[in-house]
Parts: sequence; structure tokens; C-alpha cells
Amino acid sequence: MKKYTFTEKKDTRSGFGVAMAELGASNPKVVALCADLIGSLKLGDFQKQFPDRFFQIGIAEANMMGIAAGLTIGGYIPFTGTFANFSTGRVYDQIRQSIAYSGKNVKICASHAGLTLGEDGATHQILEDIGMMKMLPHMTVINPCDFNQTRAATLAIADYHGPVYLRFGRPVVPIFTERDQEFIVGKAWMVNEGTDVSIFATGHLVWEAILAGEILAEQGIDAEIINIHTIKPLDDEAVLRSVAKTRCLVSAEEHQIAGGLGDSIANLLARKTPAPQEYIGVNDSFGESGTPEQLMDKYKLNAAAIVEAAKRAIARK
Repeated sequence: MKKYTFTEKKDTRSGFGVAMAELGASNPKVVALCADLIGSLKLGDFQKQFPDRFFQIGIAEANMMGIAAGLTIGGYIPFTGTFANFSTGRVYDQIRQSIAYSGKNVKICASHAGLTLGEDGATHQILEDIGMMKMLPHMTVINPCDFNQTRAATLAIADYHGPVYLRFGRPVVPIFTERDQEFIVGKAWMVNEGTDVSIFATGHLVWEAILAGEILAEQGIDAEIINIHTIKPLDDEAVLRSVAKTRCLVSAEEHQIAGGLGDSIANLLARKTPAPQEYIGVNDSFGESGTPEQLMDKYKLNAAAIVEAAKRAIARK
């Protein structure tokens, strides 16, 4: 098992904020829109440095999506910012009709996704957003794993033409990827090569998958761990190549089991090469109020759950 360490923890939303300030300086076509959450989305530096390209829309998320769509007609690259719940569920009609349908070059940037929003509770903890967004034609869906990868993804999507949903979070998590990494949309990242079981993880669950891999290695199980940061388009080749080798898999995500990464992988395998699959995700349930750590433990979105799922998958070969 390849060893991954970290010396610092940061929230992934801060990676977005740092990248936005960099984009503001390097690309005059980048504009930012925010729905009254400048601090939460870490857009303060962009607002101060580029006030003429920052638009405070207020608590009017549907209007924000419409304005963003219009800005693309003038050649601008709009990045919208609000909580994931308000970036998707509240404005799905506007995204579908004004952005996805015509392939507008809007970057929908969503913070505070999943259970790790924590104490704000179920009304804010959207767990359906990946499924909602990946079903939209023309939409690209990205869910990076740490501060550095979120920064890299934000920079990359400015040069990627078409609508993008970029999902990130609130809690501080280990920084274990390279600062100056190359982020390629649609290309999975091999975290650790293995032969016994494939673990496909996304977002905050990538670090938990690494911890699970270390536990499994101590028990004589060689896990292949792959970071699926781009859920749509899925890296079909990476998934099929890995499963052809290990012949079983675990999918791990901070999202509903229905409609998420695991479903995308299962769809691919059903058509190409069926294999035993175990799911780590929220099983048809809303969240609740609690610390991120408490919620990840209660809903079994952690390394211990991934270890047990891997063993079940291996037993089903």
C-alpha cells in the first residue's frame, strides 16, 4: 500500500476561493456571482480584487442562474457560488432550461455538500445533487477530494467549455494531493494499485478509502484505490481496467446510494463486465444535525465501513 501523509488540513471550499482569486488575475473573462454567501464560498478575495467582475445577487439563486446564462452570451465565464442545496435543488428548472439545454458555459460551484455540512441539519445537507446534475445532458460533474485538488479543478474548468457542476465542502480535511497537480476533467487518479479489490471513491471519501487501504494491507488484502473526481464523464477505461484485474469493487461517496457514483459504475459494469459491487453511501435517508465526524460515523461513511464492504465484495467473487 502506497503511503500517503499530510501535514495540514483545510476545507475544500478554501481551495475554490484561492483558485478564484488566481483566475481573476489570469483570465479577464472570469466573473463571479454569489447568493449572499461571500464568506462561506471564500469569494472575499475575488470581490476585493476584481469588484467590477463580482456580482452579489442576494438570496435569489434562480435569478443568479439566469444572469449567469446571460453573461455567457457576452463571452464571459461565470462562476456561481452558493450552498449545494441551493445550487441544485432550489434552481433545477433554471439550470435545466437556461444552462444545460443550450450548453451554456456556466460553472455551478457548490459548497457545503453532503452530510459534512454538519450542524445545519437535513434541510441543508443535500445528498441527491450528484444524481440530479449528472442526469442533465451536457453537464459535467466534478467532486474533488482535498484543498489542492479543488484548487486545481477550479482552475481547470475555466478552460473547459460547457456547463460544469463543481461540488466541494465545509469541513477541514487532510491535504494529501500535490499542490501543482495536473487536473484532467474525466481522467481518474490512481491512488494505489492493487489486485484484490477495487475501491472507487470520490470527494471526502477518498481519504477514508486510503485509511481503509492501510487497514486492509495489514490484513493481507491488496486494495486498488482510485479517485473518481469526475463523476461525469466517468473514466470508463479506468474502471473497467481495474475491475478486470480485481474482479470485485466498492464504491464510496458522501451521497445517496441511488443516483450517485456507485450507480454510474454499476451501469457501466452491467453493460460491459458485471462484478460483485458493494456501496458506501447514504441509503435512502435524509441527514440530521451533528458534527461531521459524528454523522460520517453514524451513516457509515468512513474507513471502517469501507474495510467491511471490501471484505464482502471479495467474498462474493
